[in-house]
Amino acid sequence: MENLVIGIEGLVGAGKTSICRKLINTIPNTVLLNGGNLYRTIVYSMMQNGSKLEILKKQGKNLDIKKMMDFFKIQIKIENNETIIYKDGNKVNEENIQSKETSIAVSTIGGSADNNSLFIFARSLIDELKEKYNVIVSGRSVMKIYPKCDYHFFIIAELEERVRRKCIQYNNKEKTDDIRENIIKRDEMQRKAGFYEYSSITEEIDVTNCKSIEESAKLVLSKIKLPEMV
Repeated sequence: MENLVIGIEGLVGAGKTSICRKLINTIPNTVLLNGGNLYRTIVYSMMQNGSKLEILKKQGKNLDIKKMMDFFKIQIKIENNETIIYKDGNKVNEENIQSKETSIAVSTIGGSADNNSLFIFARSLIDELKEKYNVIVSGRSVMKIYPKCDYHFFIIAELEERVRRKCIQYNNKEKTDDIRENIIKRDEMQRKAGFYEYSSITEEIDVTNCKSIEESAKLVLSKIKLPEMV
């Protein structure tokens, strides 16, 4: 049987990345392609280089994200079954690209920029990885990037549960009201950008009542037919 490609998207703060990381340790011979981290690194690099968010937004389709990736010498490598992002030969610290400012910028730019070349690059990379591994693809617009996904899950959770999880992620350094406002804002921006659209194979999974990431991952895993389970 051919290796699987599993697309996982979700609402802000629903825990999709943590779920993906649990799944690569559960599903044999599996790697995680974290498209979200790649996009964040590109946007973060542009802003660190002095580009203002308002200007980037106005550029719209004239902003070729893949060209920006090449300009900043951003690369993807597989380490410990997960994609690690490098910029100019140096490993990117994930904490640096997870800030509130970067998150808002990604939600703002993602829906208006020219992503076509980046999607072509990602599609080719997924095909290459699939020759050797099962591939979990996490990010936005997964079905546009790779319409041949075997599974596509959209992870949801109630707003207050997502706020609680984000508070934990930020080690309670951010005010709860600020986190809630940020999630609501990003939700609205991503809906307008079309990132929350479902395809014909999308299955919504509500993890609101899951008590742990392990429980959430098991819920997703229960929907997947692996060769050993057939």
